[in-house]
Amino acid sequence: MAKASSELPGCRGVLEFYSGIGGMRYSLMKAQVNAQVVQAFEINDTANDVYQHNFAHRPYQGNIQCLTASDLDKYGADAWLLSPPCQPYTRQGLQKDTGDARAFSFLQILELMPFLLQPPSMLFVENVVGFETSDTHAKLIEILKKTNFITQEFILTPLQFGIPYSRPRYFCLAKRKPSSFVNESLNSQLIRSPPPLFKHFDTMDDEDNSSKEDRHNLLQSCQPIEEFLELKNQRNDIAVEYETLRTGLSNDAPKTLGKNNSHEYESFDKYYVHASLVERWGSAMDVVYPDSKRCCCFTKSYYRYVKGTGSLLATVQPMKRDKTSLKKQCLRYFTPREVANLHSFPEEFEFPEHISLKQRYALLGNSLSIAVVAPLLQYLFNEP
Repeated sequence: MAKASSELPGCRGVLEFYSGIGGMRYSLMKAQVNAQVVQAFEINDTANDVYQHNFAHRPYQGNIQCLTASDLDKYGADAWLLSPPCQPYTRQGLQKDTGDARAFSFLQILELMPFLLQPPSMLFVENVVGFETSDTHAKLIEILKKTNFITQEFILTPLQFGIPYSRPRYFCLAKRKPSSFVNESLNSQLIRSPPPLFKHFDTMDDEDNSSKEDRHNLLQSCQPIEEFLELKNQRNDIAVEYETLRTGLSNDAPKTLGKNNSHEYESFDKYYVHASLVERWGSAMDVVYPDSKRCCCFTKSYYRYVKGTGSLLATVQPMKRDKTSLKKQCLRYFTPREVANLHSFPEEFEFPEHISLKQRYALLGNSLSIAVVAPLLQYLFNEP
């Protein structure tokens, strides 16, 4: 385990709230900023098993609603990274907002901010699109202003970073004065595309106003889905994958499997969608192909349900891509490793063997896109 931030010269201490399986921590590592997680907080025991397996650090598992200002002051952290539960704000949910019990812990943390003797100098919040119009968001902005923070807000998707994955999310970046952002002209604004502050990304027009040509160019810049699959085949020989999956792990399988995950291949049949489900839900399925440049967001219910939970992969290339031929396309679910790849988790990330298949999908569905969060954290930690 890495040294605590106080042991590293000039290193910023970080508190990671709602740490899940470590997506935020991996993002911090990829951002390559001089910062170290002092403590992580997560109430989900299964998620903590995965986090500990990968970082040799088990998050604090108590109810963070019980934390006091004094408790938080003791950490002396320079930055707070938060990815609170999204269910109170999702379009599919009840949208109870501040009335949802799952929002209480985040609201409690916000309420403590004015009472801190050592408040953080930076704050980062990730949530679903829709959070930006919620009462919880209004409370967040109100308290940040009261405690002398300036903010810049974003709604971004991995598609804008070359990843063929549609997962738009809301992000709030906040700095406490006298600290400031490199691009101060974006203060108090909501930005919907990676602007010039990311020097290695091209600026795209606002997504709401972009032309069909702009959207086409955005998708063309994405890598094909086949680059994120565990078993990669030539596009004109996709049927080979089906036979390979049915007979076991190929000798040519890529190294992205993870040293403890090869057991998943003992029976690859479990990833295939039963013909009865295709017949019943085929018209509602989002089917993609290895050469596709976009797939839908994977939710925590992926694999348990086929409708509206994420894309399915056609492993047999049809002569004509239409719904009538779905049964012949041998549809399968993306494996957990492939979902992790689309979330941009590093190759070394893996699940402990005792984590079930459904648990893996659920934990990944609640995680975040490292390809999006890492450059945002890099920008947040950057000083003008």
